Amino acid sequence: MADDKKTVLVFGATGQQGGSVAAALLAAGWPVRAFVRDPAGAKAKLLAQAGAEVVEGDLADDAAIRAAMADAYGVFSAQPSSGQGAVHNVTDEEEVRYGVTIADHAAEAGVRHLVYSSSNAARDEPSGMGHFDSKARIERHVRTLPITITIIRPAAFMEMLMMPGFGLPEGHFTFFMQPDQKVQVLAVEDIGKIVAAIFADPNRFAGETLEIASDTVTGNGLAETFTQAAGKPISYLRFPDDVLAGNPFLAGLTRLVDDGRLAGHADLALLRTLAPGLLTFHSWLAGAGRPAFHAALGTDGVWSYDK
Repeated sequence: MADDKKTVLVFGATGQQGGSVAAALLAAGWPVRAFVRDPAGAKAKLLAQAGAEVVEGDLADDAAIRAAMADAYGVFSAQPSSGQGAVHNVTDEEEVRYGVTIADHAAEAGVRHLVYSSSNAARDEPSGMGHFDSKARIERHVRTLPITITIIRPAAFMEMLMMPGFGLPEGHFTFFMQPDQKVQVLAVEDIGKIVAAIFADPNRFAGETLEIASDTVTGNGLAETFTQAAGKPISYLRFPDDVLAGNPFLAGLTRLVDDGRLAGHADLALLRTLAPGLLTFHSWLAGAGRPAFHAALGTDGVWSYDK
């Protein structure tokens, strides 16, 4: 078991992944140190109210990172992705630099266990898409360090399916896979459950690279679930060839679904044993995802990650 549940430093603690991890660790009794840019922000205040130690810092500030590492048992490392365009405005090189810097400082500080969050599309063979290959570069560096590490490779978030631009207001859902093609998806809240289990059993997961997901869906299955939830017909369409021909970013993601990288290969049976209560897409949509789904039904827009 872990070192009597000593402090875990969580990067990105006000974001999706870090927020999920911080909440799950606090619920499991771990002392959490949350690294945030704005301690006065609403999410940071909620973390403090939940019992986290909130520390101020920026990923470009080495001194702040070193100070936050002091006496930490573990570190959860997740950086803004360079694939999110204007959402974070981070370049591939900046993402690599942030990930490498956190890992190096963790090793220098004597951190006992580093968990780095990558992507299920990261491989030694380049994907041709910078925001996946940047994570592969961080993975390679992390593996060279004299520190216990675990790499997680999350599947596509269920929350991403609720973004504008997929056609729900028009009564259809357009996505990357063929109608009967299987793709794994992950509820953001499940990330924390899995990471908390990893920190609780470091010897089991030392040096491991673990794909993580909550459920497997198909395009037709999504249409059935959406139809039931909406109370009206929702059909499924794969992105048309002419759309993909005019959008290299969407075409690249579709190619990686087809070649299996983004389809996912997580061992769901293992993960459900490791972290009981992982959500199916149906249960997520009926619970935490319901407000976002109803908002998406009435929201028109464009693909937010267009690059």
